[in-house]
Amino acid sequence: MLVTGRKLPIGIQTFEDIRNDGYLYVDKTALMWTMANTGKPFFLSRPRRFGKSLLISTFEAYFKGRRELFTGLDVEKLETKWEVHPVLHIDLNAEKYDSPDRLDAILSNQLTQWEAIYGVGDDETTLSSRFWGIIRRASEQTGKGVVVLVDEYDKPLLQAIQNEPLLDSYRSTLKAFYGVLKSADRYLRFAFLTGVTKFSQVSVFSDLNQLIDISMNYDFSTICGITHEELLANFEPEIEALSQANGIDKQEVVDTMTRQYDGYHFHPNGGGVFNPFSVLNAFFSKEFSNYWFQTGTPTFLVELLKESDYDLRLLMDGIETAVSAFTEYRADKKNPIPLIYQSGYLTIKDYDRRFKMYRLGFPNDEVRYGFLNFLVPFYTSVTDDERSFYIGKFINELENGNADAFMRRFEAFFADFPYELNDQTERHYQVVIYLIFKLMGQFTQAEVHSSRGRADAVVRTPKFIYVFEFKLNGTAGQAMQQIDEKGYALPYAVEGRQVIKVGVEFSAEKRNVERWVVA
Repeated sequence: MLVTGRKLPIGIQTFEDIRNDGYLYVDKTALMWTMANTGKPFFLSRPRRFGKSLLISTFEAYFKGRRELFTGLDVEKLETKWEVHPVLHIDLNAEKYDSPDRLDAILSNQLTQWEAIYGVGDDETTLSSRFWGIIRRASEQTGKGVVVLVDEYDKPLLQAIQNEPLLDSYRSTLKAFYGVLKSADRYLRFAFLTGVTKFSQVSVFSDLNQLIDISMNYDFSTICGITHEELLANFEPEIEALSQANGIDKQEVVDTMTRQYDGYHFHPNGGGVFNPFSVLNAFFSKEFSNYWFQTGTPTFLVELLKESDYDLRLLMDGIETAVSAFTEYRADKKNPIPLIYQSGYLTIKDYDRRFKMYRLGFPNDEVRYGFLNFLVPFYTSVTDDERSFYIGKFINELENGNADAFMRRFEAFFADFPYELNDQTERHYQVVIYLIFKLMGQFTQAEVHSSRGRADAVVRTPKFIYVFEFKLNGTAGQAMQQIDEKGYALPYAVEGRQVIKVGVEFSAEKRNVERWVVA
């Protein structure tokens, strides 16, 4: 097995450590320099573990004039002055925010550390007035503009998102605190806030309305993440090692990584990027796995989906929406899409310039199947171990042409259905059916549709093509009749495989499959 001997910066978020300790670094310093020299107050929204903290740390080293850390990097050719500025770095990422006092204490502790350096104002009693005074004194004492860097500005808000009173308290505190960056503008050289979510202007940033939001900016669309070109240019030894470890050629390694980890787009015409956390872990472990998805469960997103009564089938197939519907989260609106997009579970797939409509979808297989697997326990009583068992057996039975065995196991999957019947029952069944067939798509060609112009589900195996139609308020015979009358099976007759039609009847009373017909 090939061992590269190169150090991969998994979990290393400090630029100084990466450079001094010999970790591999994908050079983003040209984009950093461009930002630093074309504007002042910036905001960037990116999913977790996408390199925001490292980017903040890189800015800190740059504005502290740490020229020696940038030897051999692009910025070395661009910067000539290397001026030293006072840097105020706020990191809200690693704390637990469970009470209003907790946020106040964390901010106060940070201010106290800066006051030990730049002094205390006698009449500064609030968090915002203390912050303003520190910025003013730091600028006056050094003769330089102050740099303010805020890492994960929204962490308190995300932790309180299902606690409306606490969320209101945090919004009020942070609105006043971040608003200082506008009133202290004449003392600032640069300001940069990062986070996962952009909370609407009216709630947090209304007093900081001069922010330059680069979250969907073409020029900075690849400032976090790894482009295809960067993957090939920086990781050739790791690609070779992964190739040898898995017995596949290097092109197949790149193709597999592209399916698993690529596909994030933060501008419709901007470059796409790979998830850096998953890429580094795949190279380190020499295995293709769902690394990013396993580091955090989107439970609050699923709860938002359920509360908003959002039809999950739309999420799975891709969403058409205007930009205003997914770029800002408003707590008063029952729309889960902004958080799902900004958290990294959806990305831009296409853009209709004429009607200014975006299509959002899962970026890659890691997110697609990780998200679908995560949803199963919320809609069925099936455990994680049982889910894997069922999906594997489903595929084996269909590949062997045994539709009856598939349906008997399908019936078992629905046993002990955990939800009471209500007005949403039909949609709930439809979502579960969607989940089953979408998860089968990892291992065989499975399609599910909501359009009445096509069958509910189609599965292609090497020898067979299955056409499924499901009826909640109808019979298995009517389902089969619809397959025939609508000609759902006709498009597949020319593919040279045996076409098997399956009509399925659900019983609302039994909350399970009542009967099926195979032809």
